Amino acid sequence: MRKKAAGLYNKKSPIEWRSHEPSRLETFSDAVFAFAVTLIIVSLEVPKTFTELFETMKGTVSFAACFAALFQIWNQQNIFFRRYGLNDGLTVSLNGMLLFVVLVYAYPLKFLFGLLFFDNAYTVNGHTHEMISTIQTPALMLIYGAGYTAINLLFLLMYVTAKRQTNYLKLNAAEVYETQTIIYLNLTLTLIGVTAMSLAWLLPVEYSGFSGFFYMLIGVAYWFWYSYRGKKARKKFAPVTEPAS
Repeated sequence: MRKKAAGLYNKKSPIEWRSHEPSRLETFSDAVFAFAVTLIIVSLEVPKTFTELFETMKGTVSFAACFAALFQIWNQQNIFFRRYGLNDGLTVSLNGMLLFVVLVYAYPLKFLFGLLFFDNAYTVNGHTHEMISTIQTPALMLIYGAGYTAINLLFLLMYVTAKRQTNYLKLNAAEVYETQTIIYLNLTLTLIGVTAMSLAWLLPVEYSGFSGFFYMLIGVAYWFWYSYRGKKARKKFAPVTEPAS
């Protein structure tokens, strides 16, 4: 699974694979991600009434969003290890912290997406209850922002660690350039998280939820760095053609 998933990405990546088979560290990581998915699953109990079934099915959309977020994190971690195959102490520690954050934030992530899709309401025994009050919104945005920021910061440090081992990994100029591009991207994503948290803290309580719109810059960050750096890479590493004789 790891090899096939990374293979789809590797076709357009200038960084050569240095690891083709999952290590023990990656196998352990897979188990942790699988457990995180179990934590966000819609329901572990078979519904006994149609009302319970309906409420369970309502959770399918939020579960899909949570699963997509966790899959994205897993895939990025997978690509990192396929590219560099590092198992040094610092990389292992950073990966361990990444897995810890994923487990800790499984429930907050599920709650956040549930809040978005359930319109701040849930039903128990036919009675509707409020999921969160206005005064609690800043705390939720800070919790989510801390998790998002921590994950991108850890990926940033993992790629910085890989770049520092350029000689050991025998990275060529194009690979170093691509690694640096990803470092810039993760730095930008980390700053987006920090800024969103700052807005959640500074804005009036009734407007703190609007800090979430700052995450819309994530797509802009991806587009900017890969577009800007991609153009520079094509100019810098374009194959030199011999003049016709």
